[in-house]
Amino acid sequence: MNSLSKYIIHFGGLKEGVYNYDFEIDNGFFEAFEYKEFNFSKIKTLVSLEKKFNLINIKFYSSGIINIDCDVSNEPFDMTIKEEFKIMVKFAKEYNDIDDEIIFLPHGSHKIDISQYIYEMLILSIPLKKTHPGIKKGTLDSYVLKKLKEYQPRNLKKTDPRWDKLKDLL
Repeated sequence: MNSLSKYIIHFGGLKEGVYNYDFEIDNGFFEAFEYKEFNFSKIKTLVSLEKKFNLINIKFYSSGIINIDCDVSNEPFDMTIKEEFKIMVKFAKEYNDIDDEIIFLPHGSHKIDISQYIYEMLILSIPLKKTHPGIKKGTLDSYVLKKLKEYQPRNLKKTDPRWDKLKDLL
């Protein structure tokens, strides 16, 4: 059985209305996508599906904790995740997901796999540069940080006099 099969929502037999689904996301979810950057993850995702006559609105709400390594010091830390995302599902002759917010499913479809949308929402909520909160506060005591400070340039105030003369022209 596919580990992502629980993220397939069968909407074909549902009446018009709002339906809620809860999912617990952990490292197994990300490993199914061959993404192994997290040390630990525990994320709760609520999916609200609103079925109407000719379209479906799906809203995703995620919150939780991801343990990840800092890009500066390589120290692990917990990062809080809180993200929202919504998509609209319409029906057409063929499948099309060119737009980020609108998906076209073929007429007669009765299910949708939402695992890719949850994955993308969570991965895109992580900043490009992951910095340990202790670095920002100045409280992290790490061997790597001490070495970085040791090799940091000391006197950056010196300027080239030729450039100073050019600035006088302004």
